Amino acid sequence: MAIDSVIVEDFLAESKDLIKGLLDLLESIESDITRVQDLATYGNNVDRIMGGAKNLAIMADSEHALHMISDYAALCKAVGYKGSQLKDNEKLYDICVALLLDATENLAILLDRIHDPVDQLRKAIPSAFIDRLRWVDKQFSDEYSQSVGAGDPGKKLAQTEIDDLLKSLGF
Repeated sequence: MAIDSVIVEDFLAESKDLIKGLLDLLESIESDITRVQDLATYGNNVDRIMGGAKNLAIMADSEHALHMISDYAALCKAVGYKGSQLKDNEKLYDICVALLLDATENLAILLDRIHDPVDQLRKAIPSAFIDRLRWVDKQFSDEYSQSVGAGDPGKKLAQTEIDDLLKSLGF
């Protein structure tokens, strides 16, 4: 099934606007743990990119970049939501914000290259970044939820689920 190119372009335009806002948000909260709750806002907004990519991916073949983009955005969302629950751990907060800045810039690259083959896109994500992502996730205990707000506050993103997302990305 082919995806309508106009729909993809609309998705890209909205996602790029969201990326700009996400980067502005992260830069404004850098080194300011008093704004830790803004990481939940980050999670909500990157969730919009994830949802749009997932919806469009339904109409795409299994090797389309939209699948990778939705999984990558899901990882960003998880770190944002978990990070928003930090208390009294300024170092981990700073690391999460820095990681999300890099992750969001990588997400922008994936969006710019949405028409490239997935194996080429995997090469666009540095393996050092994936290692940092795994390290950050291991810093969170099971008490940290993958969601905040009105959703299912009890649902946790287990390490195996994060590993599965990374595996789906080819890492």
